[in-house]
Amino acid sequence: MVAHIGTVAFIGIEARLVDVQVHVASGLPSFTIVGLPDKAVAESKERVRAALGAIGLALPPKRITVNLAPADLPKEGSHFDLPIALGILVAMEALPSDALEGYLVLGELGLDGRIQAVPGVLPAALTASGEELGLICPAATGGEAAWAQNIDILAPDNLLSLLSHLKGQQQLNSPEPVMDDTPERYLDLKDIKGQESAKRALEVAAAGGHNLLMVGPPGSGKSMLAARMPGILPPMNPAEVLESSMIDSIAGNLTDHNISRTRPYRNPHHSASMAALTGGGIKARPGEVSLAHHGVLFLDELPEFQRPALDSLRQPLETGEVVVARANKHVTYPARFQLVAAMNPCRCGHLDDPALACSRVPKCAIDYQSKVSGPMMDRIDIHIDVPAVAATDLALPQAGEGSAEVAARVATARTIQQERYVDLEDVTCNAEVDGEALEEVCKLDNESRDILMRAVEMMKLTARGYHRVLRVARTIADLDGAKNINKVHISEAVGFRQKRQMR
Repeated sequence: MVAHIGTVAFIGIEARLVDVQVHVASGLPSFTIVGLPDKAVAESKERVRAALGAIGLALPPKRITVNLAPADLPKEGSHFDLPIALGILVAMEALPSDALEGYLVLGELGLDGRIQAVPGVLPAALTASGEELGLICPAATGGEAAWAQNIDILAPDNLLSLLSHLKGQQQLNSPEPVMDDTPERYLDLKDIKGQESAKRALEVAAAGGHNLLMVGPPGSGKSMLAARMPGILPPMNPAEVLESSMIDSIAGNLTDHNISRTRPYRNPHHSASMAALTGGGIKARPGEVSLAHHGVLFLDELPEFQRPALDSLRQPLETGEVVVARANKHVTYPARFQLVAAMNPCRCGHLDDPALACSRVPKCAIDYQSKVSGPMMDRIDIHIDVPAVAATDLALPQAGEGSAEVAARVATARTIQQERYVDLEDVTCNAEVDGEALEEVCKLDNESRDILMRAVEMMKLTARGYHRVLRVARTIADLDGAKNINKVHISEAVGFRQKRQMR
């Protein structure tokens, strides 16, 4: 008899169906797993043997063969333990052959028979929902799986309780969707004294989803400004929450396996490798750009990152996804993030202060800033200088306007954009619009067009730079509640595009 148990294998955030086939035949006792298993899957036979022994069952002294079909699809992870164990029980006729029909099964077995949490339950649940199947998963991940609608979910704590349910001896309750109820505590813009122009740039960037680069001396508040970006962004909608949570589920980063509406904020150290930023490694895991999907990726000390690692961001900044190509894998992860970067004007950081600047000025500034390639800089919508804070500003009282007031304006602007792009697929803010739609929403009068054309000629803007100025101008107009872009909006957008002139 051959038992068939459904489960999944993960390719990126995609869960592909896998048929666990278990055959028990006469012959010398053995336990073989085939179908391109990795080390974790191959070791599952020892966990299965111990878990069955913990509930008073023993493997038969026969030849046991487990095939994970399709056989040419790599199988990774410990979540194959539970389907293998259940397949053996069906093949041994300890369970009815139809007890697990219509279910996908995943879970890791402990040596004491407990079913332990595994990553990727949310993508598996969504796949089960799409295939009109039920799901059997660990109890710890039941609240995560319950976000998939119209699906029958069993979330047992141990193998014995699952077997009792399948035999009708007890009833497992369906889990309820669990949301992370930890209060959101964001840093407030009120804490920053001075830097009004930088705060304005931060508001424009948040309102339109634009990439932002801040250049200034050490201690001018660049990192403080970036850390306050999540506090002025609108909360994620349900679709964004699911997409972001699927990546966290695959990466094993869901806190207590609860879904959260908090936008991701990632700030990797400048020693991060290309694989750490864009994804990779032996198992092609998601990188920082994917973990920041629908959120913010903050790169401090931008020129200190490895040049290849920085240039690897160019594709996801344009396309909203990253393709991790390896010899044995080709995986696509979503990566629609908002880049916020900060850098010093030169290595010593005091280019504009003759009293503190090093003896290599201005050559050190040229060498330092050239570490970031032109094409990478061209993909950043807003470039601003963040000067050192004057002592008089530090003595001022706390600012009257904080993150709450700015967030309200940002939310209003985002609502305008969502209504404008309701008929466009995968476009929710101005930074994502392109092509004919961009020309349609960014119509200029003659005076505004003349200002923009002079700026393009004087600043030698590329076609990409031209379109990014238009997008920023559209966002500024949305913040003003204006239907059309005028010369004031274009002028401010051009000012945000000006690059630092090195002495």
